[in-house]
Amino acid sequence: MASIEQSISVYSQALNLRTQRHQVLASNIANADTPQYKARDFNFEAAMQNAMGGRMQAGGVALARTSSGHIAGGSASGPAVLQFRKETQSAVDGNTVDMDVERAQIAENAMQYQILTQLISDKFKGMRSAMASTNA
Repeated sequence: MASIEQSISVYSQALNLRTQRHQVLASNIANADTPQYKARDFNFEAAMQNAMGGRMQAGGVALARTSSGHIAGGSASGPAVLQFRKETQSAVDGNTVDMDVERAQIAENAMQYQILTQLISDKFKGMRSAMASTNA
């Protein structure tokens, strides 16, 4: 039987990734009128596998250090690998944001987030119920 911490950890990782994806999608919408802006997104399933495997994004670009006093860094900001979204329609200004796609993706992501919060709530209700029945 999985520990409570392990069970909640999966939900926690999924919530964090859904939040991150919502921010990426909101950024796309906010930049819908920005010339040359390229819409971005990430594969949730791959990011979840990376998060659960304890892996951070691989193949990131190393930051240039112009002085030995600079802190070495990389682009590994988490398990999600941001990618440019495939163009569905060309804009004259080079912007690749398709508002219909963004709205659909943000609605689907919000629904998945809500499902996760309900699953967590149900998990805690079950634990409370089990504890109450053992105390009675």
